[in-house]
Amino acid sequence: MQRARIIGTGAFLPETVWSNEKLAAMIDTSDEWIRKRTGIGQRHLAGPGEGASDLAVPAVRQALDAAGLKAGELELIVCCTTTPDYLFPATACIIQTALGACNAAAFDVNAACSGFLYGLSSANAYILSGMYRTIAVVGAESATNRLNWERRDTSVLFGDGAGAVVLRAEEGERGILSTYLGADGSGADLLIRLAGGSKFPITKDNAGGPDCDVQMKGPELFKRAAVLFEDASRKAIERAGLQLDDVDLFVPHQANARIIKAAAARLGLPEEKVMLNIEKVANTTAASIPLALHEAAAADRIREGGVVLLASFGSGLTWGAAVVRW
Repeated sequence: MQRARIIGTGAFLPETVWSNEKLAAMIDTSDEWIRKRTGIGQRHLAGPGEGASDLAVPAVRQALDAAGLKAGELELIVCCTTTPDYLFPATACIIQTALGACNAAAFDVNAACSGFLYGLSSANAYILSGMYRTIAVVGAESATNRLNWERRDTSVLFGDGAGAVVLRAEEGERGILSTYLGADGSGADLLIRLAGGSKFPITKDNAGGPDCDVQMKGPELFKRAAVLFEDASRKAIERAGLQLDDVDLFVPHQANARIIKAAAARLGLPEEKVMLNIEKVANTTAASIPLALHEAAAADRIREGGVVLLASFGSGLTWGAAVVRW
């Protein structure tokens, strides 16, 4: 049976790192307060003029090197981001030319924190259809330059970075076994940035105002996240024809350590089966899962033939899960 197999992973984090103590010197917070509520200890920040594509390109290059492929062998590039370089053209096109991937089609996906799973699911469908055989999926975010550092509820949460995978059509049992996606637009206001689109353009009158900030209703988001994490994970496992006991590693979106632990407990997954790196990178939105997946693979936490469960929840509201045999 032909499957979309992950044959390479890559990651990139900007050099600048801000600790919780750095934020505590700027706003009314502390390292203890941030760690207790989020599990975050530090975050990476992109430099001035450094957009999502600048983070994505080295991540994709590393994934290509791991796969033993050249950029010219890519047939499609899917960039998952909420922070594109420009409103248009697609950031995936900027990545394509920077890589020299002249044979690849390219497009962006915006499903917020669930973006990588939406992109992975799309790439899987393209491979299963026979349309493409070799695809790069990259989650890349340069979000910190849009944060209001005076807002404690959101400024402590996010970081910048990129993670990538290369998929290849291969015969056999290894590869993506199932995907599941969901959405509920009635919860769009739970995590939103109002200004900047066609409905509320940024003007000289509202620039720098509250509508330009990331706005979040944290308690309601938290309540829904753990439940939907569990639901998506169970549905993806069922579609794969497996049981939760078959999972070797759970790689969730790194939004909040308490949400991750609650979701793992609801799924009955022990701590040693959960990948947690939010302490070092914070919430990198669409880059979160591929960054964590790359770190897990580099640390040999995934055995050959092992079952990996990926799951996410984010603005939209969107959620999703995928099951991969490594």
